[in-house]
Amino acid sequence: MAYQTFRQEYLQVPPVTRAYTTACVLTTAAVQLELITPFQLYFNPELIFKHFQIWRLITNYLFFGPVGFNFLFNMIFLYRYCRMLEEGSFRGRTADFVFMFLFGGLLMTLFGLFVNLVFLGQAFTIMLVYVWSRRNPYVRMNFFGLLIFQAPFLPWVLMGFSLLLGNSIIVDLLGIAVGHIYFFLEDVFPNQPGGRRLLRTPSVLKAVFDTPEEDPNYNPLPEERP
Repeated sequence: MAYQTFRQEYLQVPPVTRAYTTACVLTTAAVQLELITPFQLYFNPELIFKHFQIWRLITNYLFFGPVGFNFLFNMIFLYRYCRMLEEGSFRGRTADFVFMFLFGGLLMTLFGLFVNLVFLGQAFTIMLVYVWSRRNPYVRMNFFGLLIFQAPFLPWVLMGFSLLLGNSIIVDLLGIAVGHIYFFLEDVFPNQPGGRRLLRTPSVLKAVFDTPEEDPNYNPLPEERP
């Protein structure tokens, strides 16, 4: 009975969110079980381009460290904001959501060549948070019951939290920068005088991922309601 309930809930998660969070959890489990090591996953341009270990372009986004507070914190934020984006502003536009993943991942990989970061998953999470927060500017947030603020301040609050924990803020700044570039090109620049859409989802992605019809019974998440 419990398995059936879990399976039903799991299958109700939107496909991109389900695939990405599952890959992250399975990668972490494989490391915990010592089936693989983080040294086989981390971002290393020399190993990628000289030794053709191409999988590192993907695996460095899937590992968030050993199971603990930092891992759970990142998984909660990743699942929550990835799902709200996919069920909100990207509803019925799975191909556009996948394209955002690819665009953000490409930019972060390019920036990763110039900063000393070996895992980019946390920066990717901040990017998702940033895009969601800018598309939902009037949502009021409550951070652990300590702070109440509007959604656009959330990425900066998270950066301040990382600073208090003694972590490097380079990860947060990278995620904010990539998120802002995407938001500007997709939401701001096309609406400016003389502006136009520079980011266009390839037709092959639309053919693979987009569904032709919208669910008439969709009930928006509380966070997405006016």
